[in-house]
Amino acid sequence: MSPRRRLVAVCGESDPQTSLADLAFEVGRGIAERGAVLICGGMTGVMEHAARGARAGGGLTIGLLPTEDPEDANAYVDVAIATGIGHARNAILARTADGVIAIGGGLGTLSEIALALRNRRPVIGLRTWRFDRDGRTEPELPLAANPTEGLDWLFQRMPPHP
Repeated sequence: MSPRRRLVAVCGESDPQTSLADLAFEVGRGIAERGAVLICGGMTGVMEHAARGARAGGGLTIGLLPTEDPEDANAYVDVAIATGIGHARNAILARTADGVIAIGGGLGTLSEIALALRNRRPVIGLRTWRFDRDGRTEPELPLAANPTEGLDWLFQRMPPHP
């Protein structure tokens, strides 16, 4: 029996005109080239560009959609899971992923980062949120300078293939 493939979540802004398209594409391609499966929210913006990159790298893409219709997924999602649960799907994404990379993003991305850290998943950011609070006891959110650095960091910290 072959080992289960690692699931890497890409979280980020949904703006279709995102300035982070190239960054997201490179992250998605890097995930595929490392033999992992990309899982994301399946919609537009960073999610679409990361899925496009993973597809270009020969990888498998999964979209965990907030809506009830699998046809809402972007064109680069191979497996569309229509949850119909809105933002609550962020908790499932954060729990399902073996590791998370956050690219830019708003409050939805922030919730995915927090939930992944709460579930003890390795998380790294690219041009995303920074944590700074007096007396903070939460884990750090390291920031990578580029996709390769971020993916190298993440893959070193994810659990090995079962």
